Amino acid sequence: MATITFKKNPVHTAGSLPAKGAAAPDFKLVAGDLSEATLATFAGKKKILNIVPSLDTGVCQMSAKKFNAAVAGLKNIALINISADLPFAQKRFCESEKLANITNLSVFRSPEFGKAYGVVMTDGPLAGLMSRAVVVLDENNKVVHAEQVPEIAQEPNYDAALAAVK
Repeated sequence: MATITFKKNPVHTAGSLPAKGAAAPDFKLVAGDLSEATLATFAGKKKILNIVPSLDTGVCQMSAKKFNAAVAGLKNIALINISADLPFAQKRFCESEKLANITNLSVFRSPEFGKAYGVVMTDGPLAGLMSRAVVVLDENNKVVHAEQVPEIAQEPNYDAALAAVK
């Protein structure tokens, strides 16, 4: 269990992020067309998992925009936004912001994702949603970077995540 904060108040997660060097847990999440996506969907690519509580919040939107811009010129990278938002809302946000470099995946049918990655908040006002975290995987799904953002209202360390995929 990790302890993070939401507006300086302690919040706990269901576990810890996968450790650097570990194999990433597989997942089965819902894509924009309501199909299911797994790690195999992105086989052979480096992956940035931008895990956020909801794209209806400013900080989550900012992280999506910044990562989208940062990966625009990079090759062989899948930027994957993961939240509990329904696929329709995720798509609407990305279309309105013209974010073309993101694959959105929803955990709405897969609560086990939050436990496997140690990011589901177990208490506090956002209990049940994912905490803000970034997990970067290499082409073989090994964790090369993992950041549990300590305060939900803060942005992740973009530079560290991007350095891990270059």
